[in-house]
Amino acid sequence: MRHPFARSPAFALLGLAAAVALAVGVNMLVARFAPHARLDLTEQRLYTLSDGTRQIVGGLTDPVTLRLFYSRRLGATIPAYGAFAERVRAMLDEYVAISGGKIRLELFDPEPFSEAEDRALGYGLQGVPVDQSGEQVYFGLVGLNLLDDERSIPFFQLERERFLEADLTRLIYELSNPRRPVLGILTSLPLSGDPRAMMMRIPGAGQPFVVATQLRQFFTVREIAADARAIDPEIQVLLVAHPPELPEPTLYAIDQFVMRGGRLMVLTDPHSDGQAFRPAAGGGETSSNLDRLLNAWGIETPRGQVIGDLSGAWRVRASPQDRVQAVDYVAWFTLGREAINRDDPPVAQLESVTFASAGEVRLREGAAVEMVPLVLSSDRSAPIPVERVRQNPEPARILAEFRPDGQRRVLLARFRGVLDSAFPLGPPEDPDRPADLPAHLARSSGPANLVVGNDADILEDRFWVRVQDFFGQQVATPFSGNGALVLNLLEALAGGDALIGLRSRGEALRPFTLVERMRRDAEAQFRQRERALAERLQATEQRLRELRQGGGQQAQAAITSETQAEIDRARQEILRTRAELRAVQRALRQDIEALETWLRIANIAAVPALLVVLAVLIGLARARRRAAARG
Repeated sequence: MRHPFARSPAFALLGLAAAVALAVGVNMLVARFAPHARLDLTEQRLYTLSDGTRQIVGGLTDPVTLRLFYSRRLGATIPAYGAFAERVRAMLDEYVAISGGKIRLELFDPEPFSEAEDRALGYGLQGVPVDQSGEQVYFGLVGLNLLDDERSIPFFQLERERFLEADLTRLIYELSNPRRPVLGILTSLPLSGDPRAMMMRIPGAGQPFVVATQLRQFFTVREIAADARAIDPEIQVLLVAHPPELPEPTLYAIDQFVMRGGRLMVLTDPHSDGQAFRPAAGGGETSSNLDRLLNAWGIETPRGQVIGDLSGAWRVRASPQDRVQAVDYVAWFTLGREAINRDDPPVAQLESVTFASAGEVRLREGAAVEMVPLVLSSDRSAPIPVERVRQNPEPARILAEFRPDGQRRVLLARFRGVLDSAFPLGPPEDPDRPADLPAHLARSSGPANLVVGNDADILEDRFWVRVQDFFGQQVATPFSGNGALVLNLLEALAGGDALIGLRSRGEALRPFTLVERMRRDAEAQFRQRERALAERLQATEQRLRELRQGGGQQAQAAITSETQAEIDRARQEILRTRAELRAVQRALRQDIEALETWLRIANIAAVPALLVVLAVLIGLARARRRAAARG
């Protein structure tokens, strides 16, 4: 029998009210008994505290005080900051909850001319005007430990919301680990800034590299001179990036550092685009190598070629004479997750890495050392002679002549094994050799750990990070994972891994890879056909010149008709080829547009269609139940 109120409007309203009451009640219960519970549906779990954060916060031995300064007027004036402030507050509450009482959170609303504003200014937090009145608002964080050490985030930037957990955990890590590993750096790159470029007053030139600034946040950095006779024994990890031509005593110092168990990261380069484009480079060398050591250890970094990759190639400005204003430059490319070793912790969670005129890394024949590839090119890569990218590279021509060979090449790798010294006969002759040098080691005291890459441009800001000025504060927003890659690898060499997974989260763009691949194929095919046409035109012009120079006035008159015929044939060939090019472009563009159309339909209509199907299925199920009840 059907319920007498089954079709009553009052019954329907009662059911709706019950549903609303149930939803409100569930929310109240969750807020009361599980205030930190939430469901994170993002693919990278950007809103869930990572294991690294839990490890660092859970391992605190001394208390840490966090003071959040947030002006409510900022959120009232700019609602986006109000929502961001709620997220910051909620995440800080989670840090407090998992710290076991080791983290204390204090909240301040620094109103104008208040004591809270004085404290914010005293901590160096950044005030920002929100209107013409000049009133300053604040949104920053200060952390303190028992030793009165301070760390701060001067102003929370909306652009860095993806990196909120990384910034907060780094602040706590620095307060809880006052002694940092010692990192030595030997390089010809102006990592710490270039005073010559700053004197030239070129905007943005001469500033320290962002990666160098980050390294100083996690390491005690010591610069190593290019003529050093020894490596300080306190240095745990040595970074050799785009080294100059090193003398034998310095090479020997690096060799013995590794023989004694020191950890080494090497970044050579067949062609450094950063050095080539740097205004104050002063004619600095654009290629570098460490062959004297690496070859002896069974490792090769070839110098005569760079690797081009059609996957992820950067769009750059074509030459002024080129009809197309943007073209894929295959020597610069960004590789995604499929190119990164997902089994190696320092790089496993990286989303992308960008390379520029990179070379290959490989084992020498008969090498005893073990190689673990960290980043590989795609199967749409191929070598390019380094001369093609050194001076005035032509991206359009390089693309037209580029032929992927289906092979993948190692661009960055980790090496482990017992090594023989590159100086088997002992130290080289050196009249200035210090008398207190340790005894020579012909073999490493244990398995050596090295990281070798053949591209120093991964350190250059332009290839992985955007730096913007925010009321005098420099804000760095990564668009590729180069910074995290370098930091993770150096930290892993130094023996720490708590920040590795945390630092790698949320730095990748999410393009339509299939659409982008189709576009790149179309571009490559167009450039190849265009190049072939240019070569045919050049041959025709050469033939015409030969005909015109073929004799005197009578011969010139005799060949006029032949010349005209050549011109007519060339014009017809141009017209045919251009028509073919238009047809190829049209066909490939139609494929791309068709795929884009289906993607739009799927994005717009998928959820409504799913709801309609679900409603139909529920209706059918109810109809069947009613039919069964009547029966």
